[in-house]
Amino acid sequence: MVRFLVVPQWQGSPAARAMLLVDGASAIAGDLPRASTTVLDVPVEAGESLGTGVRRLSSLLRTRDQVAAAGTDGTVVIGGDCSVTVAALAALPGGTDDVAVVWFDAHADLHTPQTSPSGAFSGMALRAVLGEGEPQVVLSPGIPRERVVAVGMRNLDDAEVDVLDGLVQLSVQDLARADALADAVASTGARRVWVHIDVDVLDPAEFAGVSSAVPFGLTPGTVSTAIRTLRERVPLAGATIAGFAPRSPSDAVDDLGALLRLIGALA
Repeated sequence: MVRFLVVPQWQGSPAARAMLLVDGASAIAGDLPRASTTVLDVPVEAGESLGTGVRRLSSLLRTRDQVAAAGTDGTVVIGGDCSVTVAALAALPGGTDDVAVVWFDAHADLHTPQTSPSGAFSGMALRAVLGEGEPQVVLSPGIPRERVVAVGMRNLDDAEVDVLDGLVQLSVQDLARADALADAVASTGARRVWVHIDVDVLDPAEFAGVSSAVPFGLTPGTVSTAIRTLRERVPLAGATIAGFAPRSPSDAVDDLGALLRLIGALA
Protein backbone atom coordinates (compact mmCIF):
# COMPACT_ATOMS: atom_id res chain seq x y z
CA MET A 1 0.00 0.00 0.00
CA VAL A 2 1.24 3.49 -0.89
CA ARG A 3 2.09 5.73 2.03
CA PHE A 4 1.18 9.41 2.12
CA LEU A 5 3.18 12.03 3.98
CA VAL A 6 1.44 15.39 4.34
CA VAL A 7 3.88 18.28 4.82
CA PRO A 8 1.88 21.54 5.17
CA GLN A 9 4.92 23.77 4.82
CA TRP A 10 4.23 27.33 3.71
CA GLN A 11 7.54 28.97 4.62
CA GLY A 12 9.18 28.32 1.25
CA SER A 13 6.54 30.24 -0.69
CA PRO A 14 6.89 33.83 -1.95
CA ALA A 15 3.11 34.33 -2.08
CA ALA A 16 1.45 37.03 0.00
CA ARG A 17 -1.12 34.45 1.10
CA ALA A 18 1.29 31.57 1.54
CA MET A 19 -0.68 30.20 4.50
CA LEU A 20 -3.29 29.02 2.00
CA LEU A 21 -0.89 26.17 1.26
CA VAL A 22 -1.62 24.81 4.73
CA ASP A 23 -5.32 24.80 3.90
CA GLY A 24 -4.61 23.07 0.61
CA ALA A 25 -2.57 20.31 2.22
CA SER A 26 -5.29 19.79 4.81
CA ALA A 27 -7.97 19.58 2.13
CA ILE A 28 -6.05 16.87 0.28
CA ALA A 29 -5.32 15.00 3.50
CA GLY A 30 -9.04 14.79 4.20
CA ASP A 31 -9.51 12.60 1.11
CA LEU A 32 -6.56 10.27 1.74
CA PRO A 33 -6.85 6.87 3.50
CA ARG A 34 -6.27 7.60 7.17
CA ALA A 35 -4.44 4.35 7.92
CA SER A 36 -1.70 5.09 5.39
CA THR A 37 -1.41 8.85 5.91
CA THR A 38 0.97 10.72 8.22
CA VAL A 39 0.54 14.46 8.76
CA LEU A 40 3.64 16.29 9.98
CA ASP A 41 3.30 19.00 12.60
CA VAL A 42 5.04 21.71 10.59
CA PRO A 43 5.92 24.84 12.60
CA VAL A 44 3.51 27.70 12.03
CA GLU A 45 5.99 30.49 12.71
CA ALA A 46 7.82 32.12 9.82
CA GLY A 47 11.34 31.54 11.13
CA GLU A 48 14.58 33.42 10.46
CA SER A 49 16.98 33.60 7.52
CA LEU A 50 19.96 32.83 9.80
CA GLY A 51 22.20 35.23 7.94
CA THR A 52 21.58 33.61 4.56
CA GLY A 53 19.63 34.73 1.50
CA VAL A 54 16.91 32.14 2.16
CA ARG A 55 13.87 33.55 3.93
CA ARG A 56 12.45 31.60 6.90
CA LEU A 57 15.37 29.17 6.77
CA SER A 58 15.14 28.09 10.42
CA SER A 59 11.60 26.76 9.92
CA LEU A 60 12.57 25.07 6.66
CA LEU A 61 15.39 23.24 8.43
CA ARG A 62 13.03 22.04 11.17
CA THR A 63 10.64 20.64 8.59
CA ARG A 64 13.51 18.99 6.73
CA ASP A 65 14.44 17.18 9.96
CA GLN A 66 10.85 16.02 10.38
CA VAL A 67 10.73 14.65 6.83
CA ALA A 68 14.03 12.85 7.40
CA ALA A 69 12.65 11.22 10.54
CA ALA A 70 9.50 10.13 8.73
CA GLY A 71 11.31 8.70 5.66
CA THR A 72 10.07 8.92 2.09
CA ASP A 73 10.79 5.65 0.28
CA GLY A 74 7.79 4.80 -1.91
CA THR A 75 5.90 7.75 -0.45
CA VAL A 76 3.61 10.33 -2.04
CA VAL A 77 4.45 13.62 -0.31
CA ILE A 78 1.71 16.24 -0.15
CA GLY A 79 2.82 19.87 0.21
CA GLY A 80 2.82 22.66 1.12
CA ASP A 81 5.11 24.65 -1.05
CA CYS A 82 7.11 22.89 -3.73
CA SER A 83 10.43 22.95 -1.88
CA VAL A 84 9.26 19.98 0.22
CA THR A 85 10.63 17.80 -2.59
CA VAL A 86 14.20 18.75 -1.69
CA ALA A 87 13.73 17.39 1.83
CA ALA A 88 11.91 14.32 0.49
CA LEU A 89 14.77 13.40 -1.84
CA ALA A 90 17.30 13.92 0.94
CA ALA A 91 15.34 11.43 3.06
CA LEU A 92 15.32 8.62 0.45
CA PRO A 93 16.98 5.51 1.90
CA GLY A 94 20.08 4.52 -0.04
CA GLY A 95 20.51 7.95 -1.61
CA THR A 96 19.64 9.11 -5.10
CA ASP A 97 22.44 7.69 -7.26
CA ASP A 98 19.95 5.68 -9.32
CA VAL A 99 17.10 8.22 -9.30
CA ALA A 100 15.82 10.53 -12.04
CA VAL A 101 13.64 13.50 -11.13
CA VAL A 102 10.66 14.63 -13.18
CA TRP A 103 9.82 18.25 -12.36
CA PHE A 104 6.31 19.32 -13.44
CA ASP A 105 6.16 23.07 -12.83
CA ALA A 106 5.11 26.21 -14.69
CA HIS A 107 8.08 28.01 -13.10
CA ALA A 108 11.74 27.05 -13.32
CA ASP A 109 12.60 27.24 -9.58
CA LEU A 110 16.24 27.67 -10.60
CA HIS A 111 17.29 30.68 -8.54
CA THR A 112 19.98 30.80 -5.88
CA PRO A 113 20.02 33.23 -2.92
CA GLN A 114 22.20 35.50 -5.07
CA THR A 115 19.68 35.77 -7.93
CA SER A 116 16.30 35.34 -6.21
CA PRO A 117 14.15 38.48 -6.13
CA SER A 118 12.11 37.17 -3.18
CA GLY A 119 14.47 35.00 -1.15
CA ALA A 120 11.77 32.30 -1.12
CA PHE A 121 13.13 28.76 -1.18
CA SER A 122 10.44 27.43 -3.51
CA GLY A 123 11.95 29.59 -6.25
CA MET A 124 15.28 27.83 -5.60
CA ALA A 125 13.93 24.30 -5.19
CA LEU A 126 15.01 22.71 -8.47
CA ARG A 127 18.40 24.41 -8.25
CA ALA A 128 18.74 22.87 -4.78
CA VAL A 129 17.87 19.45 -6.22
CA LEU A 130 20.84 19.96 -8.54
CA GLY A 131 22.99 20.52 -5.44
CA GLU A 132 23.46 24.25 -5.99
CA GLY A 133 22.57 27.14 -3.67
CA GLU A 134 22.54 27.56 0.10
CA PRO A 135 24.58 24.63 1.49
CA GLN A 136 22.27 24.08 4.47
CA VAL A 137 19.31 23.15 2.28
CA VAL A 138 20.63 21.82 -1.02
CA LEU A 139 20.52 18.14 -1.88
CA SER A 140 23.99 16.67 -1.41
CA PRO A 141 25.05 15.13 -3.66
CA GLY A 142 22.73 16.77 -6.15
CA ILE A 143 20.93 15.03 -8.99
CA PRO A 144 23.01 15.33 -12.21
CA ARG A 145 21.39 17.54 -14.82
CA GLU A 146 21.11 14.69 -17.30
CA ARG A 147 18.80 12.88 -14.87
CA VAL A 148 16.36 15.80 -14.46
CA VAL A 149 13.35 16.10 -16.76
CA ALA A 150 11.64 19.50 -16.61
CA VAL A 151 8.04 19.43 -17.83
CA GLY A 152 5.67 22.28 -18.66
CA MET A 153 7.92 25.23 -17.73
CA ARG A 154 6.68 28.43 -19.33
CA ASN A 155 7.48 31.27 -16.90
CA LEU A 156 11.20 31.87 -16.37
CA ASP A 157 13.18 34.79 -15.00
CA ASP A 158 16.18 35.97 -17.00
CA ALA A 159 18.60 34.60 -14.40
CA GLU A 160 17.13 31.12 -14.81
CA VAL A 161 17.30 30.72 -18.59
CA ASP A 162 20.94 29.68 -18.92
CA VAL A 163 20.66 27.33 -15.95
CA LEU A 164 18.29 25.14 -17.97
CA ASP A 165 21.22 23.98 -20.11
CA GLY A 166 21.76 20.26 -19.66
CA LEU A 167 18.29 19.50 -18.34
CA VAL A 168 15.93 17.36 -20.41
CA GLN A 169 12.99 19.64 -21.24
CA LEU A 170 9.48 18.70 -22.34
CA SER A 171 6.95 21.36 -23.31
CA VAL A 172 3.20 21.25 -22.84
CA GLN A 173 2.94 20.32 -26.52
CA ASP A 174 5.44 17.47 -26.14
CA LEU A 175 3.14 15.68 -23.70
CA ALA A 176 0.54 15.29 -26.42
CA ARG A 177 2.48 12.09 -27.11
CA ALA A 178 1.61 9.77 -24.23
CA ASP A 179 5.02 8.09 -24.04
CA ALA A 180 7.12 11.27 -24.34
CA LEU A 181 7.76 11.43 -20.60
CA ALA A 182 8.53 7.72 -20.29
CA ASP A 183 10.98 7.94 -23.19
CA ALA A 184 12.72 10.95 -21.65
CA VAL A 185 13.13 9.28 -18.25
CA ALA A 186 14.23 5.97 -19.76
CA SER A 187 16.92 7.81 -21.73
CA THR A 188 18.52 9.00 -18.46
CA GLY A 189 19.42 5.42 -17.53
CA ALA A 190 17.91 5.84 -14.06
CA ARG A 191 16.49 2.78 -12.30
CA ARG A 192 13.93 4.76 -10.28
CA VAL A 193 12.13 8.07 -10.67
CA TRP A 194 10.77 10.74 -8.33
CA VAL A 195 7.85 12.65 -9.84
CA HIS A 196 7.36 16.21 -8.58
CA ILE A 197 4.12 17.98 -9.50
CA ASP A 198 3.61 21.63 -8.66
CA VAL A 199 -0.05 22.02 -9.56
CA ASP A 200 0.59 25.37 -11.26
CA VAL A 201 1.78 23.27 -14.20
CA LEU A 202 -1.93 22.74 -14.89
CA ASP A 203 -3.86 25.15 -17.07
CA PRO A 204 -5.83 27.73 -15.04
CA ALA A 205 -8.98 26.75 -16.93
CA GLU A 206 -8.59 23.25 -15.46
CA PHE A 207 -7.35 24.12 -11.97
CA ALA A 208 -7.80 27.36 -10.00
CA GLY A 209 -6.16 26.80 -6.61
CA VAL A 210 -2.65 28.15 -7.16
CA SER A 211 -0.89 31.30 -5.99
CA SER A 212 0.64 32.21 -9.35
CA ALA A 213 -1.34 30.89 -12.30
CA VAL A 214 0.32 30.65 -15.73
CA PRO A 215 -1.84 30.19 -18.84
CA PHE A 216 -1.48 27.50 -21.51
CA GLY A 217 -0.73 24.64 -19.15
CA LEU A 218 -1.39 20.93 -19.03
CA THR A 219 -4.65 19.16 -18.29
CA PRO A 220 -4.98 16.72 -15.37
CA GLY A 221 -5.78 13.98 -17.87
CA THR A 222 -2.60 14.55 -19.86
CA VAL A 223 -0.44 14.55 -16.73
CA SER A 224 -2.12 11.42 -15.38
CA THR A 225 -1.71 9.53 -18.64
CA ALA A 226 1.97 10.49 -18.88
CA ILE A 227 2.61 9.30 -15.32
CA ARG A 228 0.81 6.00 -15.78
CA THR A 229 2.80 5.34 -18.96
CA LEU A 230 6.02 6.26 -17.16
CA ARG A 231 5.30 3.87 -14.29
CA GLU A 232 4.91 0.99 -16.71
CA ARG A 233 8.59 1.43 -17.63
CA VAL A 234 10.39 2.93 -14.62
CA PRO A 235 9.64 2.16 -10.94
CA LEU A 236 8.49 5.06 -8.79
CA ALA A 237 10.82 5.96 -5.91
CA GLY A 238 8.25 8.46 -4.65
CA ALA A 239 6.37 11.57 -5.66
CA THR A 240 5.28 15.04 -4.61
CA ILE A 241 2.12 17.01 -5.18
CA ALA A 242 2.59 20.61 -4.06
CA GLY A 243 1.38 24.17 -4.47
CA PHE A 244 -2.36 23.72 -3.81
CA ALA A 245 -3.61 27.02 -2.39
CA PRO A 246 -7.44 27.18 -2.50
CA ARG A 247 -8.93 30.53 -1.57
CA SER A 248 -11.98 29.01 0.14
CA PRO A 249 -13.33 25.57 1.13
CA SER A 250 -15.67 25.62 -1.87
CA ASP A 251 -12.75 26.35 -4.19
CA ALA A 252 -10.91 23.40 -2.66
CA VAL A 253 -13.83 21.11 -3.47
CA ASP A 254 -13.85 22.30 -7.08
CA ASP A 255 -10.20 21.29 -7.53
CA LEU A 256 -10.14 18.04 -5.58
CA GLY A 257 -11.31 15.96 -8.53
CA ALA A 258 -8.23 16.93 -10.52
CA LEU A 259 -5.97 16.34 -7.51
CA LEU A 260 -7.39 12.89 -6.86
CA ARG A 261 -6.84 12.02 -10.50
CA LEU A 262 -3.16 12.89 -10.12
CA ILE A 263 -2.91 10.99 -6.85
CA GLY A 264 -4.52 7.96 -8.48
CA ALA A 265 -1.92 7.99 -11.24
CA LEU A 266 0.90 8.14 -8.69
CA ALA A 267 -0.53 5.66 -6.21
